[in-house]
Amino acid sequence: MGTQGADHYFTSQPSTPLKRRPLTVFLAGAERKLQTAGGIFSPDGVDKGTAVLLNEAPPPAAGGHLLDIGCGWGPVALTLALRSPAATVHAVDVNERSIDLTNDNARALGLDNVRASTPDGVDPELRFNTIWSNPPIRVGKAELHSLLLLWLPRLANGGAAYLVVQKNLGADSLQRWLAAELAQQFPEAGFKVSRDSTHKAFRILKVFRPDGTQEGT
Repeated sequence: MGTQGADHYFTSQPSTPLKRRPLTVFLAGAERKLQTAGGIFSPDGVDKGTAVLLNEAPPPAAGGHLLDIGCGWGPVALTLALRSPAATVHAVDVNERSIDLTNDNARALGLDNVRASTPDGVDPELRFNTIWSNPPIRVGKAELHSLLLLWLPRLANGGAAYLVVQKNLGADSLQRWLAAELAQQFPEAGFKVSRDSTHKAFRILKVFRPDGTQEGT
C-alpha cells in the first residue's frame, strides 16, 4: 500500500481539508456509487492489491463476524457485506476519515451489517470467521507486525485470514515471519500459514486456524 498526497493514510486525522467527491466502482459484481475524499488510502478507486484480494480470495464465511483490517473508503468491507449479508462485518482503521466514509458508503448501499471503527471500538472477545486485508506495509515492520498479531489470533476455530502483499514489499519474508511468530506465541492454536495464490506482482497469504483448538489470548 502507498501513501496518498501530503498525508500518510495511516494518520488518525488527515491535515488535508475534507472534500468529499463521488466515486463509482465495481464491487461484488455490480457498479456502486459511493463517496471518497483525500487523505485516505487509494481515494480514486480500488487499488491493484485490493482488486487482487477481492477477485482471488475464496468466498468469505456466510455468517458470524468478518473483519477488514485497514478499511480506507471501504472496498473490502463493502464487498464482504454484499457477499455475506447474514454476517456482521467489522472494518477497522486508524484514519477517522476512512471510518466515516466506510460507514456512510455502507449506508448508501443499504448495508446494515457493516461496523467501521478504530481498533479500540471492536469488542476484544469477538472471534472472526474470515479476515481480509491489504495490510499497510509502509507503516513499518514493527507496526505492521503488532497490527497483525493484534488481529490474526482472533480468528475463530476453522476461520481463515487472507492478506494481499506485493512480492517486492516482502510477501515471502512476511509469510515466514507469521508462521514462526504464530507458532511461537500461540502453539496451542495450530495456526497454518501458506501462500494461497500468486497474481502478477502480488501474493495472497492465508492464515488458517484449525477446528477443535483452544483460542489463544
